[in-house]
Amino acid sequence: MNESARPVPHQIDAQALQQQLRRLARREEAPWLHAEVARRMAERLDFIKLKPADYLEWGPGLGDSLAALQAAYPNARAWWVEPTPTLRQRAEQRLQKPWWRKLLASAGPQLAQGGEPVQMLWANMALHAAPDKPALLKTWHQLLAVDGFLMFSCLGPDSLVELVRLYESMGWGRPLPAWVDMHDLGDMMVEAGFADPVMDQERLRLTWSEPEKLLADLRSLGGNVAAARFAGLRTPRWRRKLLQALEGLRGPDGLIALSLELVYGHAFKPVPRPRMSGETHVSLDDMRSMVRRPGKD
Repeated sequence: MNESARPVPHQIDAQALQQQLRRLARREEAPWLHAEVARRMAERLDFIKLKPADYLEWGPGLGDSLAALQAAYPNARAWWVEPTPTLRQRAEQRLQKPWWRKLLASAGPQLAQGGEPVQMLWANMALHAAPDKPALLKTWHQLLAVDGFLMFSCLGPDSLVELVRLYESMGWGRPLPAWVDMHDLGDMMVEAGFADPVMDQERLRLTWSEPEKLLADLRSLGGNVAAARFAGLRTPRWRRKLLQALEGLRGPDGLIALSLELVYGHAFKPVPRPRMSGETHVSLDDMRSMVRRPGKD
C-alpha cells in the first residue's frame, strides 16, 4: 500500500460505520452507556442561563436522552433529527405509539421537517463517530438560532486505552479509531462559527467479572469502525486468544477494567459579523440580525 494511502489511527471507515448503525437499529434499546452520559451532560445545563423555548436532539435513536431533556426542559418544544435512515424509521414508529406519548410531560418531540432554527441543539454520543466532524459542526451551527447554544458529548482519545495497548502488543491493528482530543474539537467549533466554546472531560472506570461479558457489552455499543483496523476476518482461534489476553487486564480486585474518557462541550452561536474589506456586501436579513436580537422586534 502507498504510504499516502495508508489508513491512519483517527480515520473512520464510513462503510463500516453504516453497517454498525444498521445493526444497532435492529436492537430494541439504545446502547446501555448513552442514557447515563445524557444524564451527566444534563447536569451541566444548570450552568447555562438561557432556558430554551425549543430544542433539537440530533441522533435520538442512539442518544437516549429523552428522559434527561424532559426533566431539564419539560415545557420546551422538542424536535428530533435522525440522520440514519434505519434509525429514523424506528423513531417515526416510536413517536406514533399512543402509550408511549402518555409517558411524556409535554406533547413530546416531533421529527423536524426544516423550518425555524432552535435555541439549543443537543447531540449525545454522536460527534466522535462522525467521519467528517468539521462538516457536522457546521451543520449544527446552521440549525441554531443566533444566541442559541450547542451541547454535545462524545468519547475522548483515552477511551479503552487498555484495549488499544493490548491490541498493539499483539499486533492486531486498532480496536477503535483514535478519537479526537477535546482541544482540537474546541478549535473545530470555532472554525465552524461557534463562540465561547467550553470543553470538559470525565473519566469512567468500567469493570467486568468475565471477558465474554466485556465483549458483549462493547458490541452493544457498536463495532470497530477504525480504518486502521485489521483488514481480514477474525477466527474462533483468534477470539480465544483475545479472551485469554483480556484476563491480563484484571486488577487487584479481580475484575477486568477498562477506562472511558467522556468529553463534553458547549458553545453559543454569535451574532453574524461581516468580513471587512474594501467593499462589504451585507444582506438585509443579516443586517437585521446584527442590530436586533430575536424576540425583540
